Amino acid sequence: QVQLVESGGGLVQTGASLKLSCAASGGNFRDYTAAWFRQAPEKGREFVARISVNGGMAAHAQSVQGRFTISRNNAKSTVYLEMSSLKPEDTAIYYCALDSTPYGSPNPAEYDYWGQGTQVTVSS
Repeated sequence: QVQLVESGGGLVQTGASLKLSCAASGGNFRDYTAAWFRQAPEKGREFVARISVNGGMAAHAQSVQGRFTISRNNAKSTVYLEMSSLKPEDTAIYYCALDSTPYGSPNPAEYDYWGQGTQVTVSS
């Protein structure tokens, strides 16, 4: 059973940067596609970014393209989300997730393991 623990969230002002981390334990991290999703109040879970098992392929949602970057360090069993030029509409709980397929999907239903989430709040 894989456990995921996110960290790095917080309260920042518009235009600021944050780096989220998600540490995995209890499984072979390098076997999984990793992704970040977010959920704002009264909204569904939204795909943010995903990265393939070896880090060679990454995809980002259009809403964060050019501002957010997903990366991973398989030696540390950790996936990261670097966020810059943050906007109030980025405010949400951010979740990391793992999928056993090589390239993953933007569909949250495809993912096998989830973290508990970390809150990101961007003030205007």
